Amino acid sequence: MWLFAMFDLPVDTKKARRDYVRFRDFLLKEGFCMLQYSVYARYCASEERTEGFRRRIRLELPPDGEVRLLSVTDRQFGKMEVYYGK
Repeated sequence: MWLFAMFDLPVDTKKARRDYVRFRDFLLKEGFCMLQYSVYARYCASEERTEGFRRRIRLELPPDGEVRLLSVTDRQFGKMEVYYGK
């Protein structure tokens, strides 16, 4: 199972930029990898592990902005199409 963390966080003030960097660094330390700007994913071996990551992310949510978490199966993830350029 794959857990996606997608977020849209403000960066209009110095504090907001710090919150953005802190949240992004947290995701990286938790083993997430960047798929696109503000879209990170991590493989989890079970739904229980996924729920553990969801709980930890909820504890680290920035005060402003929007964060979405999405779980997809390994099979669904494997059907992803990725294009570079044309």
